[in-house]
Amino acid sequence: MATVTSGVYPVFDNVFKIGTAGKTSQSADMKAIADCETFSMSMDNNVEEWTPMTTEGWIRRMMTGKGFSISISGKRNVGDDGNDYIASKLFSTGADVESKFEWVFADGTTVSFDCIISVSNAGTGDSTNVAPLEFEVMSNGKPTVTPAA
Repeated sequence: MATVTSGVYPVFDNVFKIGTAGKTSQSADMKAIADCETFSMSMDNNVEEWTPMTTEGWIRRMMTGKGFSISISGKRNVGDDGNDYIASKLFSTGADVESKFEWVFADGTTVSFDCIISVSNAGTGDSTNVAPLEFEVMSNGKPTVTPAA
């Protein structure tokens, strides 16, 4: 991955890593997930609204909470540590789907966070398709954002 310092960049310069030792994962346990093709991020913002008399009907607002999810689609790649770990969570629940996740942006910024892994597809499709891997990682608490060096 090239480090982008200005201008536009291709989406493939994003890197996703999963902690293959679950929520106790350390740096050595963070593995890239092979064959990811597309991703989208959804931010959940809690905004409190109120209208005091002094604002003459104009609403005041404060953001009081946040959460986010990253939906990722790709191909099932048996033998890749990151891909295998994600796929292994298809039938898991509770603490068994908790882990750590890292998103490395093209400029080198890293977002690290505890996550919940929700696998929705690990190999189904048409007989002529390459087996997919589709999952969502959901933030579980406040992330750590480390700006690019």
